[in-house]
Amino acid sequence: MRITSPAFEHEGTIPFEYTCNGKDINPPLGIEEVPNVARSLALVVDDPDAPNGDWVHWVVFNISPETPEIAENSVPGEEASNDFDRRSYGGPCPPSGTHRYFFRLYALDTELDPEKVSGRHSLEKEMEGHIVARSELMGKYGKE
Repeated sequence: MRITSPAFEHEGTIPFEYTCNGKDINPPLGIEEVPNVARSLALVVDDPDAPNGDWVHWVVFNISPETPEIAENSVPGEEASNDFDRRSYGGPCPPSGTHRYFFRLYALDTELDPEKVSGRHSLEKEMEGHIVARSELMGKYGKE
């Protein structure tokens, strides 16, 4: 399975418009080679370089495994809370320096119960034993 973006390359710079300083919208993402056994996909976007530890920017689950792309500024599935305390995409927004942002995609052999997924930690708990493939895309962003 692969996750890519036409907006930036793996380990490349995330364009300004997809950050808190720009339009604060999700970048377009491509999804390829999803295993046939997948019943849903989940996506977690986080920043492990945040000053207080890992910062979650987006949590989406129950994405259809037939999804070939996640369009710019779209919601492909059900959203859970991020560390901005909202159920939506929150763009890269480092207080200083350049940070890494990981777009982690998981293929699951089941759909998840939205009542049991409130954020990243509950998502990870519900995914236990159901991950059949994973992929990641990393982009960087730093304030000017």
